[in-house]
Amino acid sequence: MKTKLDPSADLSAQIAGAIRDAIIDGTLPVDERLPSEVELCEQFDVSRSTVREALKRLAAQSLIRTQRGATGGAFVKRLNYADAYAQQITTSTLLLSINEIDFATACEARFTLERACAPLSAKRRTPDHLATMRAEIHRQGQIGLSDEAFCASDVAFHRALVDAAHNPVLSYQLAGAVEAMQPLMNMITFTARDRDKIIRLHTDLANAIEQENAVEADQVLQTLARETNAMADTVFTARAGR
Repeated sequence: MKTKLDPSADLSAQIAGAIRDAIIDGTLPVDERLPSEVELCEQFDVSRSTVREALKRLAAQSLIRTQRGATGGAFVKRLNYADAYAQQITTSTLLLSINEIDFATACEARFTLERACAPLSAKRRTPDHLATMRAEIHRQGQIGLSDEAFCASDVAFHRALVDAAHNPVLSYQLAGAVEAMQPLMNMITFTARDRDKIIRLHTDLANAIEQENAVEADQVLQTLARETNAMADTVFTARAGR
């Protein structure tokens, strides 16, 4: 593990980075106990408060866990899928909410990834996935449904489409796109939303998936992407004119 630090940069960040690299390359395997705080102070030639700050950074990234008692200390955490999934959503939400990613870029990423799922979803979907998609379409058509509820249903519909691919790696990558990007897109575009048009497109998409027609599903997703960008343009233009 690299222990030489640049004194002109954040020391705790460098220590956290060195430990993180050791975890990633396997030098520190899962469930391995990290050196004690005193040992880390000696290795990196820093104060205890600096080491503790580094450990806090690693804990915030779910890379380590702490255990109290005689056999306690900091241990390399076994990262599970649920933790990684949640982190992906949080990171994507933050990036979008602080405008590090513009709307068009986020939209392009979301629909490109979703289109990658479509052929697998058309091939592997189960009756449960189709039932969820149909139920959300029905919900979206209910009279008096609030904008918030419509947006939530929109997310649930696309989540079912993604889950139908039965590919955990794609599901992880799309966690940020569907669970984080899509709600924020909905918040931006809901004032320009034509619900009937979206319901029709969702119906076409569900039909294509049920009929195992990947080509048609891809075309519908392309149309949805164009509609989403067009709605955003309408909203942004209206805001600029105020």
